[in-house]
Amino acid sequence: MAESHDRFARVLKARAVLALSFGAMIGWSWVLMTGHWVENAGSVGTLMAFAGGGLVIGFIGLTYAELASAMPRAGGEHVYTHAALGANWSFVCTWALLMAYATVCVFESVALPTAVEYLYPGIRLGTLWTVVGAPVDLGFVLVGVLGAVAMTVVNYLGIRTAGRVQMVVTVAIVAAGLLLFVGALGNGSFETARPLIADPAIGILTVVIMVPAMLVGFDVLPQSAEEIDLPARRIGILLAVSLVLAVLWYAGVSFAVASAIPKAALGEVMATADAATALWNGPWAGSALIVGGIGGILTSWNAFIIGGSRVMFALAESGALPASFGKLHPRYRTPYVAILVLGLLSCISPFFGRTILVWLINTGSLAVVVAYVFVPIAFLVLRKQQPQLPRPFRVRAPRLVGWTAILLGCALLCLYLPGSPSALAWPYEWVIVAGWGIVGAGIWVRRVRR
Repeated sequence: MAESHDRFARVLKARAVLALSFGAMIGWSWVLMTGHWVENAGSVGTLMAFAGGGLVIGFIGLTYAELASAMPRAGGEHVYTHAALGANWSFVCTWALLMAYATVCVFESVALPTAVEYLYPGIRLGTLWTVVGAPVDLGFVLVGVLGAVAMTVVNYLGIRTAGRVQMVVTVAIVAAGLLLFVGALGNGSFETARPLIADPAIGILTVVIMVPAMLVGFDVLPQSAEEIDLPARRIGILLAVSLVLAVLWYAGVSFAVASAIPKAALGEVMATADAATALWNGPWAGSALIVGGIGGILTSWNAFIIGGSRVMFALAESGALPASFGKLHPRYRTPYVAILVLGLLSCISPFFGRTILVWLINTGSLAVVVAYVFVPIAFLVLRKQQPQLPRPFRVRAPRLVGWTAILLGCALLCLYLPGSPSALAWPYEWVIVAGWGIVGAGIWVRRVRR
């Protein structure tokens, strides 16, 4: 692979790095999906799901932390797996990861108008058509497309601009979350949080399979490693810290919602905002939560455009994608072609309506778990093949951590497969996965023939 050091602008400091990773993981789902989680798993069952899923991702995150400090190169997983496993397996891993990043970007452009409607119900301008029973409204399309254009421009203008936006909006998210937590401590009820575990308890698995999609984002740091102006060891530390904070965030929000509103109300689209309204006895609190949720959409969207465009950059460097994806803007030092492609995809997705939201979460989760299995394998291979490689952040008991991450990752992967009670839905979700795989196979065959 070609060297790419010092071609990106190294401007991200510790606070911006933490905001980038944490903000990537805290998207819109903590507002939109919390009622769904608690309804399916119960209040404590949801905590168990995030604890279990977080433990799996935690072991995987440790392998990321060591590799990110040892190989601070744009592209992250692509670099690690290329060095350890070669070009073929590296492409499989990276293509799956790109699917996860792309699904998050298109998810956010559909989620944004849903959030805005809570504050401004008048944004509906008329139904254009329906997709699997979900109406596609002109106002929703306009809001989603305008949001996509704005986020594309922010990223086009450089990592410094994107980092500043990430910092400011992350502060707004934290403020909204604190409003919910304080309200739950003062006015929440443990009795309201019943049932603690849903009946049947298998509903916990329904939440577990979504956890990887909720926590995807810590791996954005390795993608942008060449733009971080910190000692390599701190990159690994900040990656681990951001992952812990995200698990605590989701767990705290879920239990706060469960303690605020009864199970019968959990099915509402905006259960988290309704919980804030109930806890503070005023609609202003619900509106404040929605503002925080919109902030989560923007930080997640921003981070995954950063991550996805750097993944495309790395694929272009290794020859898998056209060379244009590996070009950096002469002034802004961004992979601008890749950013524009992700922006275009985000502009298209609002035309498919809200039904695709859950599909995107589930298929993106499957894709990222595939990548998460590859990285611990690369971690163990590089420990054996390159023992002298400098590792500023060094994992203790590497064989235990590496093999545990692989086994847990494979177990998590099985939850998506046919036969599992939480398998991906046929045909829609599997069609998305198959379509992405066919495109990837075509790209790889073209590269081999060249």
